[in-house]
Amino acid sequence: MTPHERLQAAFSHAFEHRPKIGGFPFLAECLRKAGVQRNLWVLPAAQSTYVMQDDVIVQPGTPLETAAVSVPVFNEAALITALRTDQEGRGTFPDFLQAAWRAGVVRYDVDLEKRTVAYFGIRGECYTEAYPSVDIGSVSFA
Repeated sequence: MTPHERLQAAFSHAFEHRPKIGGFPFLAECLRKAGVQRNLWVLPAAQSTYVMQDDVIVQPGTPLETAAVSVPVFNEAALITALRTDQEGRGTFPDFLQAAWRAGVVRYDVDLEKRTVAYFGIRGECYTEAYPSVDIGSVSFA
C-alpha cells in the first residue's frame, strides 16, 4: 500500500469502528499503526499534515474563517472545556475545531509516538495533554 492508501485505510477503519466516547485515542492509534508519527493542524485554515515514516501528506480543510479576523486570545480554560466536550462525545470534530479556535488555538501537534497533543496560541502559549493508549485489535494498514 502507498502512504496515501494506508492513511485512507486507517481513517476508514477508525470512522467505522471508533467509539463515540474516547474516539480520538482510537483514531490516533489507527493513524499510528498506519505509520503516522505526527499530525499537525493549523487553524483557522483547518489544514492537517500527516508526518509518516515514508511520506508527508498535507490535507487542506474547510477554513473556519473566510475573511480577515483578529486571532482570539489564548484561553486555556476554554480549551480544556472544548477538549472535555469532545472527549465525552458531546459534539462533532468541526465543533471541536471551532471551539479550539475560539479558545485561541492557532495550531496543534499530535505526537502519536508519545501520545500527546500540544495546543499553541499565537504568542507561544502552550497546553499539552496526554491521551491513553487503546487497543484497536489486530488490524494492519501495511
